[in-house]
Amino acid sequence: MLKGKVAVVTGGTRGIGYAIVKKYLENGAKVILFGSKAESVEKALASLKAENPAWEAEGAHPNLTDAKEVKAAIVAVKEKYGRIDILVNNAGISDSTKIDAYDAETFHQVMQLNVNAIFHAILPVSKIMKEQGGGCIINTSSMVSISGQPSGVAYPTSKFAVNGMTLSLARELGPYNIRVNAVAPGITKTDMVAALPGKIIDPMIAAIPLRRIGEPEDVANAFLFLASDMASYVTGEVLSVDGAMRS
Repeated sequence: MLKGKVAVVTGGTRGIGYAIVKKYLENGAKVILFGSKAESVEKALASLKAENPAWEAEGAHPNLTDAKEVKAAIVAVKEKYGRIDILVNNAGISDSTKIDAYDAETFHQVMQLNVNAIFHAILPVSKIMKEQGGGCIINTSSMVSISGQPSGVAYPTSKFAVNGMTLSLARELGPYNIRVNAVAPGITKTDMVAALPGKIIDPMIAAIPLRRIGEPEDVANAFLFLASDMASYVTGEVLSVDGAMRS
């Protein structure tokens, strides 16, 4: 579904991001994954190569909150591969701090990685995609961008911002054949969630109409669809992948 495409995936070393990278590679894309540290990038690449040595995967670890570093990493991809067809902005951090325990720095840190970092990647990539005649940008949102959450206000605030950025850029970049969408995952079986005890996880499952927690592959499938030609007339959408859980 993505044969010959060049994709950049931020936050691609584990969890949902790693599942997206793997799904793209399985479907013929060349993938450059961005991680937070050289060690995590190398570990992810080694795992991918062990699974299939023929997959074309590389990695980098720019500081996503530094616009200059991100631009340099994006330009390096363009110089090597000649184009960037897909950008997945998946890197981010969650937060559950109660409002009485918040300080300005905590709020700022969440916004820096969850909002500013996305813009840092989109800025150079959108210029590249305009020059090459099109492309696809997919941002990771969250179910809390629709329903909010009872604590950690910075996180849903950041994801509401992601949705706003997605919808606005879809309208601005559409005339250049650049599609911009977002995926809003619900509770997904990442390492952190898988480690939760039954007394915590069971009530979560009971609140999900499909009565199960999502797998990373469930979310990766949505990213595959939106990146593929099957979604060639889909832009400005925030696709919920949450089993109909809304709070």
